[in-house]
Amino acid sequence: MQSALIEQGLSLMLYGMGVVFVFLTLLIFATTGMSAVVQRWFPDKAEPALPARKKSATAGTVPPLTLKIIQAAIEQHRSR
Repeated sequence: MQSALIEQGLSLMLYGMGVVFVFLTLLIFATTGMSAVVQRWFPDKAEPALPARKKSATAGTVPPLTLKIIQAAIEQHRSR
């Protein structure tokens, strides 16, 4: 009795795992096929390159008050 139940359990497990494996394999092929179809009939359009921005002289500077606040926060963090 016990061995028949174990055999049925193993059989059910293998059947279930086989079904999942086949389903996932079909899903991979279907997704790959759909991706190929979309890439063939609807290719990505190349976006025009944006012109290079000119950097202004003040673009990289931090206001003095903000700099003092940042320095105070770093000092407070390090003093813990």
